[in-house]
Amino acid sequence: MKEIITKAIKKVTLELIYEVVDERTKSILEVVNEIKRRQEEDFRYLNDKIDTQVNQLRQEMGQLRQEMAQLSQKIDTQIAQLNQKIDSQIAQLNQKIDSQIAQLNQKIDSQIAQLNQRIDTVIQLLIDLKK
Repeated sequence: MKEIITKAIKKVTLELIYEVVDERTKSILEVVNEIKRRQEEDFRYLNDKIDTQVNQLRQEMGQLRQEMAQLSQKIDTQIAQLNQKIDSQIAQLNQKIDSQIAQLNQKIDSQIAQLNQRIDTVIQLLIDLKK
């Protein structure tokens, strides 16, 4: 009888232990499942946030590229305008230089002509003196 009671107590004790373990296991699984669910939500949230930020960066990069293209066009236009101004000023300077060279050539030619006349006069005087 003692054995029967001992076996019965052991059996009841084991059943109670199994029930407690089952309940605790269920509780742990619920917590683990809740953690998994939260983790999945967090990952989805983070992925969405990353996607949003990547899209924003792409938009900003596109805008920056457009702005850079516009600035490049403005710079090219300004360089072309400056080149035109420089070319115009070079042409004006060349005209002034050509004009001054022409004036100097005229003066030189005039002075050469005057010198030639003086030389002719001196030669004529020398010829007249020899006679």
